[in-house]
Amino acid sequence: MGLAQITSSSSESSPFNENPFSGTERQERSDHSQETGADVAEPEADAAAASALEPTVQGERGLPLAALFLGMLASVRRGFEGIVARGWLNWWPFLGQEKRLERLIAEADADPKDPAKQAALLAELNKHSPESVLTRFEQRDHTVDSRGVAEYIRALVITNAIAEYLPDEQAGKPSSLPLLVDPKASNRSTRFAQELISTILFTVVVGLMWVLGANALNKYVGSLGGIGTSGVGSSASYAPKELNKEIIPEKNVKTFKDVKGCDDAKQELEEVVEYLKNPSKFTRLGGKLPKGILLTGAPGTGKTLLAKAIAGEAGVPFFYRAGSEFEEMFVGVGARRVRSLFQAAKKKAPCIIFIDEIDAVGSTRKQWEGHTKKTLHQLLVEMDGFEQNEGIILMAATNLPDILDPALTRPGRFDRHIVVSNPDVRGRQEILELYLQDKPLADDVDAIAIARGTPGFNGADLANLVNIAAIKAAVEGVEKITATQLEFAKDRIVMGTERKTMYISEESKKLTAYHESGHAIVAYNTDGALPIHKATIMPRGSALGMVTQLPSNDETSISKKQLLARLDVCMGGRVAEELIFGREQITTGASSDIHSATELAHYMVSSCGMSDAIGPVFVRERPSSEMQSRIDAEVVKLLREAYDRVKNLLKKHENALHALANALLEYETLNADEVKQILNPYQEVRISEQQEELALN
Repeated sequence: MGLAQITSSSSESSPFNENPFSGTERQERSDHSQETGADVAEPEADAAAASALEPTVQGERGLPLAALFLGMLASVRRGFEGIVARGWLNWWPFLGQEKRLERLIAEADADPKDPAKQAALLAELNKHSPESVLTRFEQRDHTVDSRGVAEYIRALVITNAIAEYLPDEQAGKPSSLPLLVDPKASNRSTRFAQELISTILFTVVVGLMWVLGANALNKYVGSLGGIGTSGVGSSASYAPKELNKEIIPEKNVKTFKDVKGCDDAKQELEEVVEYLKNPSKFTRLGGKLPKGILLTGAPGTGKTLLAKAIAGEAGVPFFYRAGSEFEEMFVGVGARRVRSLFQAAKKKAPCIIFIDEIDAVGSTRKQWEGHTKKTLHQLLVEMDGFEQNEGIILMAATNLPDILDPALTRPGRFDRHIVVSNPDVRGRQEILELYLQDKPLADDVDAIAIARGTPGFNGADLANLVNIAAIKAAVEGVEKITATQLEFAKDRIVMGTERKTMYISEESKKLTAYHESGHAIVAYNTDGALPIHKATIMPRGSALGMVTQLPSNDETSISKKQLLARLDVCMGGRVAEELIFGREQITTGASSDIHSATELAHYMVSSCGMSDAIGPVFVRERPSSEMQSRIDAEVVKLLREAYDRVKNLLKKHENALHALANALLEYETLNADEVKQILNPYQEVRISEQQEELALN
């Protein structure tokens, strides 16, 4: 079969003729081909075929004639060339082979540069006179392509003339075969076919990639929710699945009884509950409740719990959303989700909308954050769009109130700002009693003592403390939680997890014991220092040892005396290393202490105005070079003075330093009472020595 015939047949039956970009069009073509076959018959042929195939007795007897008639109709439809190609004309005796051969010779001689006509003539000659094929081909007066070459080789084989050329090939001589093909004529059709096939394949591949990519993207966008078409001409069928779902409020069973440790914030929010229960009580006198309430405070203080408790106390629906849920990779998602949220809330009014971590979408707008700006704009529009009497209270929480956009926090939007601070001693006691009430406790558990020993802990820390203690008790196999497990949990939160399997050499352990003893002795003998909670040389976290200090009461402000005492405690470890092991043996273990001392001294000078040389000045982040030099000089001065004070102190209490270090080497961990028990005898001796010195003077 010739190349032109192969290409034609591929173009008729190739699946690449279908349009890969239109599923509807492809389906239509598929249905059309199923109805009519690969070729489209004329209406007359269809009618004849239908009548011939009717299941009647007469049709059954005339089945061979009908089949012949259908075959003739199909051949007629394909055209005269198809009839010639199938050799049907050879059936008729009055049209002989000589006339066909004469016609082919005339056509080939009339157009010697047409390779198709030359190939047709050579094929016909091969049937009658292969020698004529050799003669005509070797004259090289006509242009042939690969089909003509095939007929020439066929004639060589038939006449056995190909053996005449084999000796030349076997002897390594140049072949005496004539130049069979004109390169321009033979390659023209091949190149065209290759380019056509390459173009079709490229188009189909790109189309398939486009369709598959579009489908994958559509599925991904639909799974995200919150993005879809909007405006004129939009169709609901293209909307993501999540958008079509109804936004329903959260199931809430929290009340003010579940909120402990923040009585001031609860008291301020009680009027919101009263408004939701009885709105006419406020509107009767013309009062308006704030549209928005912003809860600020450190993480873990119970801001989200407060918002849920308000909704539970008032018995109204509660819609919860995190600030990060409004944003996705597509522009416009956040704005649409804000609209959907407020539309759902209006249907359930009176209700509460709570947006947690609102700084994710409500931070100060910047030029490069266009998508966030759109979300914030929509939020501002929605807050302006509902009136107080609609019964919708918008609440939000953040631990970064300073970065919120001023347009969001202005009166008329978030009118009221409520600070939820860490609980005090009484608040911590209430929180501990709440978390411990449903757990079996031993008789030695005292919630008041634990509350006093956990200053600075928030509600989340206390919940974690109780949970760690319960897990520890379960691991040990005891039936009740004891004070020992609670103390273990507190140490784990404050000091970190013990690393009992870590190998430490005796030399390193001894150096760590003296280092921590230096901290403890300075803290014990310095007025204004925090009380010692525990001293240990057991590695915890990234530290080889530590001395923890906890205030006896909640601190509201810190004096200069207390800050200087903290500087002295930081220097105690490095000074102890120098006194006991020499200046050449000091280690990097004091790097964190020096870092903390430097930060504290810089804070005292630049922020608190506790330097006579600088004065009561708050220094901005980037001061002038002159001011920075003066600040650095004051910081160095404070650190050197602290170092000298600690050095004199430890020289006077060197015996106590040795005793405490030996106790740490023996027991590894000492609590506050054990440290006092070791240091008190040396303290009494020191007091008697001071009294003797005063008497002599």
